[in-house]
Amino acid sequence: MRSSLPACLTFVLSLPACLGASAELSSPHASAPAPPIAKRIAHELVAHGHTRVDHYYWLRERGDPEVIAYLEAENAYTEAATAHTAKLRAELQAELTGRIQQDDSTVPVRERDYFYYARWVEGSEHPLYCRKHGSLDADEEIILNADALAKGHDFFATRELEVSENQQLLAYATDDVGRRFYTIHVKDLRTGELLADEIPDVSGALEWANDDQTLLYTKQDPETLRDYQVFRHTLGDAPGDDTLIYEERDETFEVGLWKTKSRAYLVLDIYSTLSDEVRILDAAKPDAELRVFAPRERGLEYDIDHLGDQFYVRTNLDAENFRLMKTPVAKTDKQHWREVVGHRDDVLIESFELFDEHLVLEQRRRGLMELSVQRWDGSDAHVLDFGEPAYVAYGTGNLELDTSTLRYGYSSMTTPDSVFDYDMNTREKVLLKQQKVLGGFAPEDYVTERLDAPARDGAAVPISLVYRRGPQGRPEPGPALVYAYGSYGASMDADFSANVLSLLDRGFVFAIAHVRGGEELGRAWYEGGKLLNKKNTFTDFIDSAQFLVDEGYAERSQVFAEGGSAGGLLIGAVINMRPDLFAGAIAAVPFVDVVTTMLDDSIPLTTSEYDEWGNPNDKQYYDYMLSYSPYDNVTAQDYPPLLVTTGLHDSQVQYWEPAKWVAKLRATKTGDDLLLLRTDMSSGHGGKSGRLARLEEIAFEFAFLLDLAGRAD
Repeated sequence: MRSSLPACLTFVLSLPACLGASAELSSPHASAPAPPIAKRIAHELVAHGHTRVDHYYWLRERGDPEVIAYLEAENAYTEAATAHTAKLRAELQAELTGRIQQDDSTVPVRERDYFYYARWVEGSEHPLYCRKHGSLDADEEIILNADALAKGHDFFATRELEVSENQQLLAYATDDVGRRFYTIHVKDLRTGELLADEIPDVSGALEWANDDQTLLYTKQDPETLRDYQVFRHTLGDAPGDDTLIYEERDETFEVGLWKTKSRAYLVLDIYSTLSDEVRILDAAKPDAELRVFAPRERGLEYDIDHLGDQFYVRTNLDAENFRLMKTPVAKTDKQHWREVVGHRDDVLIESFELFDEHLVLEQRRRGLMELSVQRWDGSDAHVLDFGEPAYVAYGTGNLELDTSTLRYGYSSMTTPDSVFDYDMNTREKVLLKQQKVLGGFAPEDYVTERLDAPARDGAAVPISLVYRRGPQGRPEPGPALVYAYGSYGASMDADFSANVLSLLDRGFVFAIAHVRGGEELGRAWYEGGKLLNKKNTFTDFIDSAQFLVDEGYAERSQVFAEGGSAGGLLIGAVINMRPDLFAGAIAAVPFVDVVTTMLDDSIPLTTSEYDEWGNPNDKQYYDYMLSYSPYDNVTAQDYPPLLVTTGLHDSQVQYWEPAKWVAKLRATKTGDDLLLLRTDMSSGHGGKSGRLARLEEIAFEFAFLLDLAGRAD
């Protein structure tokens, strides 16, 4: 639920008194609610002899009551300006909720002699975590009731549920703020009691050693939130006595923690955007010294897993699209690596799955995921055929080595999320579960397509789209929502969304533009949208939207854009560059103040992202960032209607970036199109934590779009 507002922040005549000097009233329409206008305090930012004046820098003070009052005033304005959509929002939320099978569960996953799964009950926001011993016919044991733990909290998240080697102890991490500072708890599953071991202010990553007494966990820097320390905790010891076993001092690197599928090794992943270093620890000897697998080198990326007497290594060593290597357990330096699967120009190896008798590669070809299966001798190699033009497929729940069954997930824009077991010997597959979509959904009522949009430099940008089938197949041009991300090499796959049906059934086309900066077309596609090529991400999006208009998938005056986080940067950039192309836009938790953030190494994530965006302490990168940074490029022009969302406790994109951006847009833009800032005062980067509570946010966004498109009835 949205935070309650003080009575004086309900846009009555007393509003200016409530906000003091921080806001004043102005309105383009006498009858419309007046948006708050943030005060201006000049703050000079100097770099490379160049001075920028930021009038809204003061909004960075999270603890300042005047800042909170401004955010609440924006929330009140947003609520007042959208009051006419209240009925539609309620209908949409009921519609979204009505598609969910509320009594639901995940497919049980075998881990040694238990089957683990999560299930939800009617009306619950969070799951019950459960298991059965030996057989699915055994009695259910609830090992954690997350819904009960969440009671009384506006926000609640659990992370890293890990059982000990004897499977009688459960370690898990909780966050009730949304800032991603977790507390580790340990539960005795034999008695149901919590142990005294409670470790606060950690990042949430944790793993058991094989002695059932030792936990490894990571901690983040309290200011930058960079995961940089790994501690060892022995049950019964005070957390203050825990042993620091590793600290990463290079501020461009972070540390991750996990255990190999064989359960024989604990793994520290030390990574930056362009380099990796793995350190390993015998899980049976947690007091031993960490061993460097292969020293870090600039540009060398690799990840590992273990089977028998070999480690397997996915690496970009002399392989832009990665290859798979192996090396003896005792000799892990890269000079001992031997090739298992070679590099291919047209195939990107994204991950791999080890089994006693089989190797499975998750690989991407022409933007689509493939599951490639082969025996270790190379025989019986084959790729699963999914038979749709756009889809996503991935391995899931494959925790055991001694099986010939591959479990995988599959969905497309018209096929709900499905889980299959696939016999790698007989090639037979069994559907274990498909997401139930209530409310009359029928896949044949919808059409998905895969298109290639010509970019201005000759590249072909893939587009995945879906729409409701019309009497003649494709409907007449109407409203279209175009979504993209385009950063960090993250590929946006064409998966299923029951929520999007609410737009499709009201005449929208939904399209995902697979712009450069993602990795859909291989590593070169990623490199073509980062650093000094970043503007390709934005022009790809613009060219994709224009293509949908030119090809008759979208009405010229009804193209809408959406992106979040780094995708919110994309939205900010494209509406600066082509505001006329879009009838409205949604920027969720947007990273829009690029230059200021990347110059401030005290802000979370900054130093670890120089290889993604560039280091603006170098004038070449400073000038390039400055040329596209949405905040720095706000100008006196008409902008399309814009909804901007953020969370007060966001640890990835600080709330002040979207708040400052909206404040500057209000003071600078021409025209009177709607500009809304909606701040969740009790959550972070991911928004609300409950599965049903999230639907209120989605209903609000959909109502915003439908209202603009004239499809509110």
